Amino acid sequence: MATTIWWIRRDLRLGDNQALAAARAGGDRVLPVFVLDPRLLAAARDGRRRLGFLFAGLRALDADLRRCGNRLLVRRGDPARVLSGLVAESGAGAVYAEADHSPYARRRDARVAQAVPLTLAGGLTVHPLEAVRKADSSPYTVFTPYSRAWRALPFPGVPLPAPEHLPGPAGLPGEGLPSSPGHALADLFPAGEAEAHRRLEAFVRTAIDDYHDTRNRMDLAGTSVLSPYLRFGMISALQAVWAARQAGGQGAEAWLNELIWREFYVSILHHFPHVQRESFHPGLRGIVWREAPGEFADWTAGRTGYPVVDAAMRQLLATGWMHNRARMIAASFLVKDLLVDWRRGEQFFRQHLLDGDLAANHGGWQWTAGTGTDAAPYYRVFNPVLQGRKFDPQGDYVHRWVPELAGVPGEFLHEPWCMSVEQQKQFHCMIGKDYPAPIVDHALARRRALEAYRAGVGR
Repeated sequence: MATTIWWIRRDLRLGDNQALAAARAGGDRVLPVFVLDPRLLAAARDGRRRLGFLFAGLRALDADLRRCGNRLLVRRGDPARVLSGLVAESGAGAVYAEADHSPYARRRDARVAQAVPLTLAGGLTVHPLEAVRKADSSPYTVFTPYSRAWRALPFPGVPLPAPEHLPGPAGLPGEGLPSSPGHALADLFPAGEAEAHRRLEAFVRTAIDDYHDTRNRMDLAGTSVLSPYLRFGMISALQAVWAARQAGGQGAEAWLNELIWREFYVSILHHFPHVQRESFHPGLRGIVWREAPGEFADWTAGRTGYPVVDAAMRQLLATGWMHNRARMIAASFLVKDLLVDWRRGEQFFRQHLLDGDLAANHGGWQWTAGTGTDAAPYYRVFNPVLQGRKFDPQGDYVHRWVPELAGVPGEFLHEPWCMSVEQQKQFHCMIGKDYPAPIVDHALARRRALEAYRAGVGR
């Protein structure tokens, strides 16, 4: 009987898995394999929560495979060496995997392809990256025309069903997944394909219709919170897009637009890998950033004195996730108010986010910093007070994450330093004692940032 290897990387699912489908078509028995790549494990040492989420997802996948009459084989080592050995042990005729587009993944896959017969399948994005191009075959660098071209392509159709039975070879030795780091956020983010679909179904049932109105409200449960599951392929991009198309309506269109943004950033990283090291726009690489170690530490700990910024950072530290509007506010504050290099913020986010992804994280940070493709103009500086009032109007988000302000009424909640001393005593929140005073004056910081950007253009 012919055997094929399904090399699992960022596709921890049985449903709508093109690599798995190709492996099944290529052989009678499929060997599901996850390789503990020391280089990736070392790179993820600061993202221990995300690593724990990955391992929990692999355990859930193993349970699903066992119900299909198979199991997950785990091996440790260099992928080219491990897979070459497995081909020899199992007699497999081919290795199938879902294509990844990060610079490291592409280098790794090129090495593996020299050692074993490797076939890469789609699935990370709905449309293949090479299909969404300009008429002259060059890649898009502006979102709106990219989105139009993406939408104009024929839709791939219904997502593939999960196999009910998946025969595999027996007797091959493997090792267990590391018991550490544990998945410390299992109650908030249970890993696995089943949980991903439960969240998608709940979102479509309760929130997608109003998504266009509520998606920026940090105080409401108006988003899908599917990003960690998309990050590791516990649900496919096509399954999410299919759900949006089936739901229809203005809210579903707004959510679909966000899913297209995800694919746009994957395309940008693929075609312009330098964005992981420097600004996309050469003319904005000369900005002189501040070191500001004390202010950076205050930002990371959520003690800037600006409630909505502090709530955002504390949500990140506590849950490994942050509302997208909160991400933009916190990022703008670091880059524009503190004039700290966006790369330091991007690294901190990726260290703590369960959905920390090179393409999306760099894309989002460079958008906010004004240095990236299709970025916000560099002179756009979020006012944290106005952002808080608009997107947390009752203060529920701030009250949840900044308990020091629990007694502060709404009129002062987003600028508590405006309270008189008597009011601070009355509401049990002394500024500078119970809650920090603002570490910068926003108006002055905005002027400083604009001057630095203007001076850095073309340098």
